[in-house]
Amino acid sequence: MRLTELHRTTSFRLATLFLAMFGFASILLFGYLYVEITGFETERVDEWLRREHAQLTREHPDDLVARFENQNKYDPHTQRPFGLFDAGGHHLAGGFPGDRPVIPTFDTPFTLRLHGLQHNPPGRCIAARFTDGRVALQCQNTRELDHFDEELVHALLSAAVLTLVAGLLGAALIGVGSVRRLDAVTASIKEIVAGNLSQRLPMRSKQDDLDRLVRVVNGMLDEIERLMREVKGVCDAIAHDLRTPLTRLIAGLERAQRRATTKEEYRAALDHTIVEAGGMLRTFNALLRISEIESGVRRESFESVDLAAVAMDAVELYEPAAEDKDISLVLERSSPEPYPMHGDPSLLFEALANLVENAIKFAPPEGHVCVRLFSDAGGFGVSIRDDGPGISVEERQAVLGRFYRGEASRHTPGNGLGLSLANAVAAMHGMEIRFPDVESGCEVQLAKPHDSHESTDARGSRREATSSLTVTS
Repeated sequence: MRLTELHRTTSFRLATLFLAMFGFASILLFGYLYVEITGFETERVDEWLRREHAQLTREHPDDLVARFENQNKYDPHTQRPFGLFDAGGHHLAGGFPGDRPVIPTFDTPFTLRLHGLQHNPPGRCIAARFTDGRVALQCQNTRELDHFDEELVHALLSAAVLTLVAGLLGAALIGVGSVRRLDAVTASIKEIVAGNLSQRLPMRSKQDDLDRLVRVVNGMLDEIERLMREVKGVCDAIAHDLRTPLTRLIAGLERAQRRATTKEEYRAALDHTIVEAGGMLRTFNALLRISEIESGVRRESFESVDLAAVAMDAVELYEPAAEDKDISLVLERSSPEPYPMHGDPSLLFEALANLVENAIKFAPPEGHVCVRLFSDAGGFGVSIRDDGPGISVEERQAVLGRFYRGEASRHTPGNGLGLSLANAVAAMHGMEIRFPDVESGCEVQLAKPHDSHESTDARGSRREATSSLTVTS
């Protein structure tokens, strides 16, 4: 941005606006000070004139000439020119130069130009008329007061000019600083638009409004970069995970084309192809299912759900699978009361079913899987624990990603989308997938933190209940 465009910046405009407001307030203050100071000096002179006038009116008329002449002797610089004039206006006594001037009013102070004195200075005067027609004029030369007023105005104007220059300079410096920050932000945005998603907008430690905006934008960029990494990871995972079944499918078809001669051989090749294609279709269906859940379109179907009933349905569904592997599948709950929440019962059932299925899949023969409903100070939910190989601490976040399969599950059937789907359902319902530390095996929790509007009594009743219900396969 060029300096000629400085006036377009918000900081410069704000600075000049505050400068204008300060200038207007200063003008009012300076005007008030000028009026008060000059008014005080004028009032002081008028007060002296009134005292002299009152004393003069008490003098005997025959003593006026001597009084005025005597006063003139003690005023060599004519700072207080007094004058006594006859009825025709001719000068009789005193140091006032010339004959009687035009007098606008009597017995009240007024301003008069003292013609005849050097530089014709201004003066404040008061006049008195006597019964014989004579007029007495008493004046105070106010040239020094006028000079003081001029100096005061000059000082106020000088201060105003200096304030204006300093304010404009400060506004320019603030505007230049803002321009530099905006240029740095603009350059970073251009680099991000060019494809460098790791770039972030620059921040300072001022914690001002621009820094707050930059912090929000940087958080948004972090989320965009994370999503882009996930999209790239999903694409890479799809390419990697589907390459093997596609290769097997094509190889099987090619073998059938080259070798198969009987109807049974062709049927076997078709069966193999259907199995491979079905596996790929399930993978794509799972991906579409996760995308549908993450989009939040199913929130419209939310209703009041008993999490305990959903957990019992999931356990009941997988009891036969657990029996086939000779695994003990148990449901434990600390209270017979319901565990109410707002959500989609089919999605919650799907998430719990995936977690129970994984536990059965990785539990050893004659192993144990425990599905436990819990409620504590942090929230409530369902815990699924098995005595399988477990998940290492380093992999606990990675297993929630699409297609991720840990070392323990590398050779186990599956597509690595079960925990991803459960995590998407949990996020949709304001829940969390947790991995508590256990000595052996693996424990996964589908937990919902307590809502701030939920009553304390309801939470306490769950914690204090001691009855239990156990379902054993």
